[in-house]
Amino acid sequence: MASREALRAFQSRLANRLQEARTSGAAAAWLAVEAADARYLFPLSQSGEIFPWRSVQPVPHARPWFLGVANLRGGVSGVVDLGAFVKHVPPASRSELAQSQCRLVTFNEALNINCVVLIDRLMGLKGAESFVASVAPVDDAPEYFGHSYVDSQGVSWQEINLQALAHNSQFLSISA
Repeated sequence: MASREALRAFQSRLANRLQEARTSGAAAAWLAVEAADARYLFPLSQSGEIFPWRSVQPVPHARPWFLGVANLRGGVSGVVDLGAFVKHVPPASRSELAQSQCRLVTFNEALNINCVVLIDRLMGLKGAESFVASVAPVDDAPEYFGHSYVDSQGVSWQEINLQALAHNSQFLSISA
């Protein structure tokens, strides 16, 4: 019970910081997430709302990384397992505890895509000051990969350009 309260408090603080960053132009530039044991950065200007995990209605004949559709605020949104999509692996089976940490992150409304990405954990907000090095994407990287960043602990973070992802032909092609 205490862990749920701590998680709710963390989510509340994160939501407040996210709102402050959007309205005040604070130094935070990315929403930091974890998916399939990798760390990713979503530009704040391209990300939208964050929802807790909820049941997803499967869609027949869809690719494995397209989990189905979910009802979010009365609208139906496609749900993509980000880790499975990026790493080209089957979606992980998650325990009930792991699902309780999962989040659905929407794309900014301006990107005009009715889809959310499933991530395993929220890691907070990050700014450029959080990192000690950055590397441009390699030539054969997907077009939605931005720079890779390394933090002071040596952990690598991959920026995901959600606008480029929203226009990626593989991402838009969900049929198996």
